[in-house]
Amino acid sequence: MTEPKDMIIPMLKEMRAETGDLRAEMKEEFAAVKKRLDTIDGRQKSFNNAMTADTMMSRLVTGDFEERIGALEKKVDQLIKGN
Repeated sequence: MTEPKDMIIPMLKEMRAETGDLRAEMKEEFAAVKKRLDTIDGRQKSFNNAMTADTMMSRLVTGDFEERIGALEKKVDQLIKGN
C-alpha cells in the first residue's frame, strides 16, 4: 500500500500541469478579447471622427446660409430705405 506522503509529490505535479494548461487557455482567451477590444476601439474612433466631420460640415453649410441670408436682409433693408 502506498503511503500518503508518497502520493503528495505526484499529485502536486499533476495539479501544476493542469494549472499550466489553464494558464495557456486563459492567455489565448485574453489575447482574443484584447484583439476584439482593439477592433472596437478602432471602429469607435472612426465613428467619432465621422461624427466630428459631419458636425463641421453642418456648421459650414449653416454658416454659408446665414451669410447669404444676412446679405439678402441687407439688400432688403436698403430697398426698403430707398423707397
